[in-house]
Amino acid sequence: MSVQLPLHIGLRDSATFGNFYPVDNHQLIAELRRCANNQGEHFIFIHGLSGSGKSHCLQAVCHAATEQQLQASYLPMREIKTMPVAVLEGMEQLDIVCLDDIDEIAGDREWETAIFNLYNRIRDNSGRLLLSANVNVEELGINLKDLQSRLAWGLVFRIETLDDTALEKAMQCRAKARGMDLPDEVASYILKRSVRDTNALFNLLEKLDRESLAAQRKLTIPFVKEFL
Repeated sequence: MSVQLPLHIGLRDSATFGNFYPVDNHQLIAELRRCANNQGEHFIFIHGLSGSGKSHCLQAVCHAATEQQLQASYLPMREIKTMPVAVLEGMEQLDIVCLDDIDEIAGDREWETAIFNLYNRIRDNSGRLLLSANVNVEELGINLKDLQSRLAWGLVFRIETLDDTALEKAMQCRAKARGMDLPDEVASYILKRSVRDTNALFNLLEKLDRESLAAQRKLTIPFVKEFL
């Protein structure tokens, strides 16, 4: 069973390993899959540009862990940083804890200390902690040196950003999973008129799917042009 905070921070249904286009991130995905099966490394730090898929990966771990009857929680620091640090209390009792965008709390002494203490409690309980940030450990701006050193103890991965060709393939992979046919020329048309952000692109695909179903029309360039 997946354990969530009282804040009702949920997981996107689409954020699964099956919906992630790996490109050059095969080793990362392999390690995350092992983690979701309660195997392998206990601490993993992922960094990469915004929109590269870090949140997707962490949520995919939680989805996969839930299928294995493990307890997992996904905590986006961007959303909970304004809450009391007490929200982390007891998290060490879970099998897997995923902290997304920890660079959001860099320089905040209270939060840095709370995450440092959580790290130690998870280690003592033989749990697993996964963290993500836009930059690597050395560039985080963490003031608590003990926490900065802890973050580099486990595996550290840089998630590779997709180029345009890979982004088009990723879009087509996501479209296929939704039962949509996304021709090459339509994928290229969308990409040329959108930001290079996987979350934004996939959200756009979901909207296009709903609109095409409602209008009973296929995904063509005229239809997409009309929608955009």
